[in-house]
Amino acid sequence: MVTKVLIANRGEIAVRILRACRDLGLPAVVAYSEADRESMAVKLADESICIGPAEARRSYLNQPAVISAAMITGCDAVHPGYGFLSEDASFAEACGAHDLTFIGPRPEVLERFASKYAVRRMLAANGLPTVPGSNGIVSDLGDALEQAGKAGYPVLLKPSAGGGGRGMRLVRSPREMETSLPLARSEAQAAFGDDSIYFEKWIEESRHVEVQVMVDQHGSGVHLGERDCSIQRRHQKIIEEGPSPAMDDASRERLRDLAIRSVVAAGYESAGTLEFLLDTEGNFFFIEINCRVQVEHPVTEMLTGVDLIVEQIRIAAGDRLSLRQEQIRFRGHAIEFRINAEDPADNFSPQTGEIESLNLPGGPGVRVDTHLYAGYEVPPFYDSLLAKLIVWGETREIALARSRRALAEFEIGGVKTNIPFHRGIIDNDAFLSARVSTNLVDRVGPAAFVGS
Repeated sequence: MVTKVLIANRGEIAVRILRACRDLGLPAVVAYSEADRESMAVKLADESICIGPAEARRSYLNQPAVISAAMITGCDAVHPGYGFLSEDASFAEACGAHDLTFIGPRPEVLERFASKYAVRRMLAANGLPTVPGSNGIVSDLGDALEQAGKAGYPVLLKPSAGGGGRGMRLVRSPREMETSLPLARSEAQAAFGDDSIYFEKWIEESRHVEVQVMVDQHGSGVHLGERDCSIQRRHQKIIEEGPSPAMDDASRERLRDLAIRSVVAAGYESAGTLEFLLDTEGNFFFIEINCRVQVEHPVTEMLTGVDLIVEQIRIAAGDRLSLRQEQIRFRGHAIEFRINAEDPADNFSPQTGEIESLNLPGGPGVRVDTHLYAGYEVPPFYDSLLAKLIVWGETREIALARSRRALAEFEIGGVKTNIPFHRGIIDNDAFLSARVSTNLVDRVGPAAFVGS
């Protein structure tokens, strides 16, 4: 049973979790760093507590500080959101040791799903097709060169821990491997405290499609459809939509069914997302699972009407899923635009500063998840995400039309954002006809999509 929740995160996801707690009638406490003292989540919270200075490793990643904050404020549960400690098995275990419910998979589940390479093997054994790649973690440069030579270039180096595109490197030749492997290892160590690297064969023209699953602690699970996340820059998602416009109904059902059956068989629990690559022939290949709620979860909520955060909290409390698969209905089309503090005309360089003015779009089918307000100072210490614009329509065409309207209304003054990029890509022929791939933006360059 959960009676009071510590929200151990920041930005829009902290606000989102706070609202879910209020819908459930649960008191919640927002934990914040000194840099986030004036944040929207803190302003909205009934109760808040500072957990350290701006530097994430001394605040949001500081396990003793987070656990102490929960205990001091009388919380019996911790919601880690996404990023930071959300997939950290040692933190989930520490929560349990202090009689705190970790709102996510239990530590033994996180431990089992921690290594991306091991998970690929485990879920392949349960029927999921996977991208060909290295035979385990590469031990050194010689091993990487030998295995990549046999597999054939290009290959994509990936950290076995973590996500978000960090530590990933596309390698097209042995010479590139010599320089890229040490860099990938260094980035992975800095970001995740683990420099283990494996590689997958690079599929040149692929789409990124992911399936949302929800599994309770009693072994019952459902899928909530798929999202297409093919518009990316440097392996990081910018636009997500659902259902995928690149799949027919038969392929869609096979993907969804394989995803949920494989994770239930593997003993997964809580909210999770299985990520796949879709090639030009319509074949899909499993690449990884994210053991947390995703940034793009509102796409699924708009399509199904299911509150994923509420369901995640209930599962952590030991409740059974409130829905069976046959009760989940998919309606219409939804698109999410990540609004970031970055300059797309300058290769998406990060931006900081004061929000001098703010106009949020509205109207039918429009949702904005954000922590912004006029006068808010965007700090330089964290992720550049400012807001998420989610648009729904009965069809993809209606959703696109509403997206144009919403993006035209969306104004953030004082800080450069990628809104001009979104305004440009919404009328790009490749995007409109759903003929995109994950390397489109990096290949063409962001300036090609920047609108007014």
